[in-house]
Amino acid sequence: MYDPLIHNISNLVPLTKEDVILIKAAFRSVKLKKKEFLLRAGEPSNHMRFIAKGCIKLYNIDETGKEHILQFGIKVWWVNDLYAYLTQKPAKFFIQAITDSIILQIYRDQLNTLFDQVHMMDRFFRIKTQNGYVALQERTINTMSQTAEERYTEFIQRYRVMEQQIPQYMIASYLGITPEHLSVLRKNLARKLS
Repeated sequence: MYDPLIHNISNLVPLTKEDVILIKAAFRSVKLKKKEFLLRAGEPSNHMRFIAKGCIKLYNIDETGKEHILQFGIKVWWVNDLYAYLTQKPAKFFIQAITDSIILQIYRDQLNTLFDQVHMMDRFFRIKTQNGYVALQERTINTMSQTAEERYTEFIQRYRVMEQQIPQYMIASYLGITPEHLSVLRKNLARKLS
């Protein structure tokens, strides 16, 4: 179960055998059933979280009760309400399992200890945070400048594996369109490809 985590980290930074032992000891697994919550809005977000198995969504709910999905996550991805984690303010987002999932997470204090023990972990999380910031800016710019069809086309090109695991109404929420609009886009795209 920890091999994907170690592989994910060692893809960015070198690890010794001793580092691997310390990392495995610091992370704890959490098993989630489909629709089970890992984090709810208003709760403290005190963990960094790695998806070892399954599919997760990060979303908020507006004042009308409408769900807005900010991020999906699949195996070997990291997912978190990073703003709440970094500011130590209550979470603004929900993290919920779309499928049965296994999450490996590390508590804030344990991560700080791990930074002292495995110096490359500090570098790893700096790189992950930078990459996440770039991806969020790219998503924001695309949402403002691309048509819904362009956003959907890019989504299926980038996240083909993920698209197969996620219900269409959730993809519509992520793209900022209605499920009906997504259905029309899918039909139009199928016509173009046939």
